Amino acid sequence: MKTLNVIIERTENNYSAYLQEVDGVIAVGKSVAEIKQSLIEAIDVLRESCNELGCELPEELQGEYVLNFKMDVRSVLDFYSNIFTKAALERITGINQKQLWHYASGERKPRPEQAVKLENALHKLGEELLSIQL
Repeated sequence: MKTLNVIIERTENNYSAYLQEVDGVIAVGKSVAEIKQSLIEAIDVLRESCNELGCELPEELQGEYVLNFKMDVRSVLDFYSNIFTKAALERITGINQKQLWHYASGERKPRPEQAVKLENALHKLGEELLSIQL
């Protein structure tokens, strides 16, 4: 099964996304869920258009595939800014709040190690939350 990467980026008013491996497959939305739905619809429209027009569906969309959603650090920090304070993120990541502010503003991009550190901390938090039953 193929993995196709969906790149989600912050724009002025919302988020946009594109399929990295297939030109022209794009989506917009105010949430990740909205973007996922919009992107799936865009792929469906492309499939229907290729069937109607007799053109070949891009090889990447033939057969089975999964979509892998990727965001840059700035977009993640912006998207979840109403959920995570910089102080909370500092506690779970060990990354200084001042650095997190620089990353969130786009003033600086994190080194790859810092991005991985943030990603691992968020994944760990997600795993812990998934293990809780109420």
